[in-house]
Amino acid sequence: MFEVPWSDYSDPLWQGLLHTVEYTVLGFCGAAVLGLVLALMRLSHLRMVRFPSALYTEVFKNIPLLAIIFITYFGLTSVGLKMGALEAGALSLVVFYAAYLSEIFRSALAGVHDGQRESAHALGMSRLGTLTHVIFPQALRLALPGTNTFLVDLLKSTSLLVTISAAELMTQAQLITSDTFRALEVYVVIAAVYFALCYPLSQALLWLERKVRAGAALTPGRRRRLRKARVMLASETTS
Repeated sequence: MFEVPWSDYSDPLWQGLLHTVEYTVLGFCGAAVLGLVLALMRLSHLRMVRFPSALYTEVFKNIPLLAIIFITYFGLTSVGLKMGALEAGALSLVVFYAAYLSEIFRSALAGVHDGQRESAHALGMSRLGTLTHVIFPQALRLALPGTNTFLVDLLKSTSLLVTISAAELMTQAQLITSDTFRALEVYVVIAAVYFALCYPLSQALLWLERKVRAGAALTPGRRRRLRKARVMLASETTS
C-alpha cells in the first residue's frame, strides 16, 4: 500500500501543516474577537444595537461555510475586491465561526448572576472594572466547553479551503495525489495527520477546561480581587 515517496513531499507537507495552523489561529482569534463584540451587542438594552447582531448571527448560522468561502474568494472578485487565498480563507472562517461563538459568549455572559454585578458596584467598582474583573472571568468558565468544541471544528474545517487552493494540508494532498495517483494512501495519511492535530488539541482543551472549572487557572486573579474587595469593604465600614 505505502508506495508514495513521502520524503519527496516533505516540504509541501510541512508548508501545508503550517498553513493549516495559520488558518486555524487567524480564524479562531478573529472569530473570538468578533463573536465577543456581537455578544455584547446582543446584551445591549438598545434595540438598534441588538438587531444587527441578531441578524448577523442568524444569517451566518444558516449559510454553509463552503458558500461563504466561494462568496469571499470568487464573489468579491467580481465586484473588484480581490483577495488572496490566505485573506479569503481566514476571513471566511472568521465571519462563519463568529456567529456561533457569539451565541456561546452571550449565553456565558448572561449566565453570570446579576448579584455579582450589584456586589461589584456596591464595592465602588466601575462598569469596565466589573466587566473585566468580575463578569469575564466567570463567563470564561461557562464559555470554555462550547468554545473548545468550535476550535477543534474550525481546525477540521480548514480542509474546505482546498476549494480555493489555499496551500493547506488538503490542498497539498490533492497535489500529491495528482502526482502519484495513490489517492487512498495519500488521503489516509492526511486523515491521520488531522487526527494527530485534533486529538491532542481536544485533550489539552479538555484539561484546561477542568483546571479552569476547578479554579486553579484563575486563583491568582481571584485572590487579588478578593483582597481588593476586602479593603474596599473595610474602608466603607470604618467610614
